[in-house]
Amino acid sequence: VAGLVKITGLAQLALCKSPQERPRILYTKMPDVFEQIPKNAENELSLARKMIQWKPWELLVEELPATNGNGQY
Repeated sequence: VAGLVKITGLAQLALCKSPQERPRILYTKMPDVFEQIPKNAENELSLARKMIQWKPWELLVEELPATNGNGQY
């Protein structure tokens, strides 16, 4: 399909048709990738702090109170 671009897992770099292009492309993209690392780390730290508050490992649903036999609580 014309215009279709495959993406690699590394910083979404387009795949090269020739291996000789790879070092040049990586060299030009790496400063952008390195610049994103502190921001991503801060985002992950923020998420970890929220997860401590949210306690996702605990059950989401609480037990229902006991009924008096006719369906009322």
